[in-house]
Amino acid sequence: MIDYQKAVKDLQDKLIMTQAEFAYMLGVSFTSINRWKNGLNRPTTVARKQIVQLCKENNIELKEVNE
Repeated sequence: MIDYQKAVKDLQDKLIMTQAEFAYMLGVSFTSINRWKNGLNRPTTVARKQIVQLCKENNIELKEVNE
């Protein structure tokens, strides 16, 4: 499974966006981004697809996690 916690952090840093801006871009709440970054929740299927696409577009390597 992809480490979405790391992917979200890396994307936000690379795109130089605030958490609120990043949330707006993905069409989710600030709280959702915060929970993903802190590993409390996983992104929805739609958000996961967007995150994967953004990582590809921005040359961010997706890491796998063992659960």
